[in-house]
Amino acid sequence: MIAVDTNILVYAHRGDSAFHDVARGRLRELAEGRAAWALPWPCVHEFIGIVTHPRIYRTPTPLARAIDQVDAWLESPRVQLLAESGEHWPALAPLLRAARVAGPQVHDARIAALCLQHGVHELWTADRDFGRFAPLRTVNPLVTAG
Repeated sequence: MIAVDTNILVYAHRGDSAFHDVARGRLRELAEGRAAWALPWPCVHEFIGIVTHPRIYRTPTPLARAIDQVDAWLESPRVQLLAESGEHWPALAPLLRAARVAGPQVHDARIAALCLQHGVHELWTADRDFGRFAPLRTVNPLVTAG
């Protein structure tokens, strides 16, 4: 299963992104494909926070439109939402220790742990920081498109 990180969601949504067309195309492949794919809840939350933020975008996405976008992704029959369970801490703690995570990196470790906990074999992200979580394979779909 492939999971999608926040940055790919933002690029796919924001028409003013230099990566918009390729990100939107790759996300469409997942949403319309036959294989299961996943959205970690923290990435959904972060997506809404980023695209609606007036300090990030001169013209931020209106909240209603951001919510509509998430609703559209959730209409994909094969999408799964990744959430914490009782097994989350046993997945997260070793990642924190092994990567010597501190500060904002905890957020990335949380996403990595969710992916590993739910059997994700690949995280699509443009964030190279995920490389510190060795058990999780990361792919930048913006450079490996096609």
